[in-house]
Amino acid sequence: MSPLKPNSLTERDLIERSLKGDRISQRNLFDMYSAKMLAVCQRYARHRAEAEDMFQEGFIRVFANLDKFKSNGSFEGWIRRIMINTALKSIKKKSFKNESIGLEDYQDRDNKVNPEVFSKLSVDDLLALIDDLPDGYKLVFNLYAIEGYSHKEIAETLQIEVSTSRSQLVKARRMLQRKIEDLQKIAV
Repeated sequence: MSPLKPNSLTERDLIERSLKGDRISQRNLFDMYSAKMLAVCQRYARHRAEAEDMFQEGFIRVFANLDKFKSNGSFEGWIRRIMINTALKSIKKKSFKNESIGLEDYQDRDNKVNPEVFSKLSVDDLLALIDDLPDGYKLVFNLYAIEGYSHKEIAETLQIEVSTSRSQLVKARRMLQRKIEDLQKIAV
């Protein structure tokens, strides 16, 4: 196959050529989605190297299963699902346990967070706060709040009770609120 300029090929063309073993098309598909998918993996990993491992394993699965993509939904959504499943599988291999840390410190408070604090937070700041959550909280928060999974789906995926998923989310939100309140105190 003669290589075409990447901008002259559609996503469907790249998929079809990739299925036929065209390495340039495979590279173009990889380049098209790599930044977004690495960001997905980073939300589930403890550190950059772990995210890169999840990312690499995810793309191996993408290309190994490319023939299973049926064009019913978006290709990006299909890849994202593979990346999330790969991240979850990696976490399970590392004997992921839901944390139950001393939440006495994170009880509901009467203090209200100043809305100006939110306007001063960048996306990176917010992602850093989420990343600092304990692994169990971070995992459920990402699946529910960012990926849009239901508590039932989270429970099935992680093999936990629905009530555990709900409580992990509540605890994650409380902890995030506390961290934001702490930022508010510093900003004052």
